[in-house]
Amino acid sequence: MHVSSVNVARVESRLIDGRRVRTAIGKRPVASRVAVRRLGLEGDEQAETSLHGGISKAVYLYPAVHYAFWQTVRAQARAALWDETLPAGAMGENLTLAGLDETALWIGDRLVLPGCVLAVSEPRMPCFKFGAAMGFAQAVKLMAQSGFCGAYLAVIEEGDVGAGYPVTLQPGPREVSLRELFRARVGR
Repeated sequence: MHVSSVNVARVESRLIDGRRVRTAIGKRPVASRVAVRRLGLEGDEQAETSLHGGISKAVYLYPAVHYAFWQTVRAQARAALWDETLPAGAMGENLTLAGLDETALWIGDRLVLPGCVLAVSEPRMPCFKFGAAMGFAQAVKLMAQSGFCGAYLAVIEEGDVGAGYPVTLQPGPREVSLRELFRARVGR
């Protein structure tokens, strides 16, 4: 398991459904290591701090394995061409992670990296900005149906992170799975 991409964005104004909104969903990969602080990655921002960010949602992780699914459904929805590759960070995630998905994560699990330690705190709940980023409104419903939500992480030990960093999963109490909590919150 390893970090395949580290992604950040600044808040910007976008036109979504005919109105101007502030968003930082358009994360882009960075080539160098990035400092990991209690409230997130250096150089990254969140527009809606009541929904994203803070101590328990400092970093957003998304499994790289789900990118093929989103590329296919975007093409089916005619939001993208069949051979159009989604760039890392397209899901709005800070860390694109290879070798792990939501089925292996439980609330309280720790992800130990060479430069920091992060803890799984909760699933990401999709909003209209995610639908706009994917190019079709049904993306929100598809995330709820698929359970391909990714995970918010709290920062246990500050440090740094970079693409290629290995990740070790250190099991927590294993009382509530990430997938179970997500399904309960979306009513599935």
